[in-house]
Amino acid sequence: QVAQKVQEANKPLTEEQEVRLGHGIASKLLGASPLLDNRQVQDYVNLVGRWVSLHTERPDLPWAFGVLDSSDLNAFATPGGTIFITKGLMQHLTNESELAGVLAHEMVHVVSTHPLAALQTSAKMNIASDLAGQALNTSDNPVLDKAIQAGTEVYAKGLDKNDEFEADRKGIVIATRAGYDPYGLPAVLQMLD
Repeated sequence: QVAQKVQEANKPLTEEQEVRLGHGIASKLLGASPLLDNRQVQDYVNLVGRWVSLHTERPDLPWAFGVLDSSDLNAFATPGGTIFITKGLMQHLTNESELAGVLAHEMVHVVSTHPLAALQTSAKMNIASDLAGQALNTSDNPVLDKAIQAGTEVYAKGLDKNDEFEADRKGIVIATRAGYDPYGLPAVLQMLD
């Protein structure tokens, strides 16, 4: 019975479950740092992000982009395609190719399900038996609440370095496919170094 529960818990989420989980995590993250109150900047980041997302392996995800009102230099993605970049990082970018590179890097995490894998690794011991056989389909689902909490903790720790290197490599390819300068992301990485 325990082996069966663990096997069930390790089943991949459906795309709908992935998106739902990502929205829950995004809501928690927005509770800590709200969106920047600048419609023009939000629209611009969404325009660039949606264009770049069309060049990924999962263009049909409900991609959404937001600029957080935070001076930190950061960007991150939740499962299902919600991507945030901080105001602090935006202020350090010098051109649209750099923005496209950062967004493409984060899209690779979503497409490659890096946040889901990190969540599964981080939370397996805590929620595996709860997830077994249960769908993430109700708004007051305690299993979903646990998964969202575990997902929020994953963002505090960061992703695996190998996932980051993969996102760097593939992010450059995606941004280039979208017509941007391939040196956009490397310029940001050099600046952050």
